[in-house]
Amino acid sequence: MPQGRPLAIEITPGQRGDLRVVLPLLSGLPAARLCAADTAYDSDGFRLFLLGRGTIPVIPNNPTRKRTHPFDTEAYKLRNRIERMFCRLKDWRRIATRYDKLARNFEAAINIAAIITWWTD
Repeated sequence: MPQGRPLAIEITPGQRGDLRVVLPLLSGLPAARLCAADTAYDSDGFRLFLLGRGTIPVIPNNPTRKRTHPFDTEAYKLRNRIERMFCRLKDWRRIATRYDKLARNFEAAINIAAIITWWTD
């Protein structure tokens, strides 16, 4: 069985940005050594939050950013693991198409798919 990692899920409207919910989600999880994220998470506030927890942010700079931050391209390659996990969840038709109309049902389907994916990996 694969090594367990904490996972937090929050269902949001499709038009809402992920950056708004990332702080409450990560606050409930133990601090990690690194946090790999894409440019959508490139904000000074999020970077300060991570550094305050002792986590090194591995986030590429947004092309419109005037003051750039250092960026470890080798560590960023680890983000591929996260993308593969989401692709495995999207193998489930119900997840990929957001078949359920109610958020609680959709979240339940994601949890079931995640458990089965983890269990059979």
